Amino acid sequence: MKILMVSSELSPFAKTGGLADAVSALSLALAEMGHEVKILIPRYYSICRDNLKLYKKSQLINIGWSEIPVDFYEYGDNPKYYFLDYERLYGREGIYGSAFQPDYPDNPLRFSLLSRAVFALCRSLSWFPDVIHSHDWASALAPVLLKYFEQKDFSKCKSLLTIHNMGYQGRYPYAAFRLLGLPEEYFSRAHFDYYGTINFLQAGIMASDKVNTVSPTYAKEIQSQEGGFGLDGLMRVLGDKLEGIVNGADLNEWNPISDRYIPFNYSADDLSGKKKCKEKLQEYFNLPKNPEVPIVGMVGRLAEQKGIHELFEPVYGCMARLCIETNAQFVLVGSGESWCQDEIKSLSERYPNFKAFIGYKEEISHLVEAGSDYFLMPSRYEPCGLNQIYSMIYGTLPIVHSTGGLNDTVQNYNEKDSNGTGFKFYDYSPEIILNTTKWALSFFNNKEVIYKMQQTGMKKDFSWKKSAEAYVKIYKSLLQK
Repeated sequence: MKILMVSSELSPFAKTGGLADAVSALSLALAEMGHEVKILIPRYYSICRDNLKLYKKSQLINIGWSEIPVDFYEYGDNPKYYFLDYERLYGREGIYGSAFQPDYPDNPLRFSLLSRAVFALCRSLSWFPDVIHSHDWASALAPVLLKYFEQKDFSKCKSLLTIHNMGYQGRYPYAAFRLLGLPEEYFSRAHFDYYGTINFLQAGIMASDKVNTVSPTYAKEIQSQEGGFGLDGLMRVLGDKLEGIVNGADLNEWNPISDRYIPFNYSADDLSGKKKCKEKLQEYFNLPKNPEVPIVGMVGRLAEQKGIHELFEPVYGCMARLCIETNAQFVLVGSGESWCQDEIKSLSERYPNFKAFIGYKEEISHLVEAGSDYFLMPSRYEPCGLNQIYSMIYGTLPIVHSTGGLNDTVQNYNEKDSNGTGFKFYDYSPEIILNTTKWALSFFNNKEVIYKMQQTGMKKDFSWKKSAEAYVKIYKSLLQK
């Protein structure tokens, strides 16, 4: 099967979150299964040309009201990576925006060009995919173009749109519609019209042959008013056009047996290396080296979605109480909203059992997963989530809100059979996060229960192969139709 992935992000080239990891790992898994996979992303300023091979120079792409000369670079074999190079639109800081301008005003042009490049690239290669698989709003124009404008050479091609996060829909003022180069009547006809503004994701959903999101629970949540971010009504009427598939984990990068970032490797059969990693984690964050004190790790963006108000907001948040009312050590790696970073620095100065690294470093994140006893992930909503999966793979017990992929991947502790892979809370407030964390910590000295939960989590199959097989099933069903 011939599959073309279209994305604004791809690990390790351009990443702001889990989207990049998911597209990369899924593509690799599909290629390993014998499918022919090509991937198209923009060549941002941060992606160096030195390691890429020029495929096509000055390829003209018609954007409706003009033609733009772009270059295509290539890399790899299968998957084959293609990079859309146009300095004026992509030769700048960031993917969607910069520190001073979080959302570039010409993003409608930047990402409509990406979708138009899909068809120009395929024609140039004389390669026509069976499935065009778009990811999130930034490539959602591709199924629109396929349905309304590109049937001549792509009549047998089907489209799948994966929603990685409904909170980002590509909404822009109506005036930006002309940047898409589409006839005026397609503002309504192609369902871009969202209360008089443009909504890329809405148009992509309506045009795609199939829509999926990254966990079964999240597929249900986006049909609710709270989870749908204004598109819940549309999601409710999709019926069997909507499906949920849980992301896998890249076991080449996240595996305690072979992890190159952690000082001691280990496995489910021999956890001695985990104890040594815990000691190194305490040493790195200048915490007392005590194996009998539980460590609660946290890694992630400091954004509202991740529950930062419930954890860190002064007076309202529960982190200060956790530091005072438990004997646990808390370590955090992350960056984001400035008020939250300031509060985290204040907490680390006030409480000797709370330490933080503001920013992101791959090796520290791996050490937190390996060296912690628990992993706290109190997201308000989480389409899939990866850190809770990494935690279970590393024998670290996640403490999570029962939402989205967190609900689908973490098995709650059951007192009757002392089974489970973590601890879940179902309602949402700082008090509930506090009490659930205390509940999880109460088992720390019950080594038999902890060991059984670790073993259950570490022996689960979180590989991308299982997820890739589910995507292949969708592709085949589309082609049969």
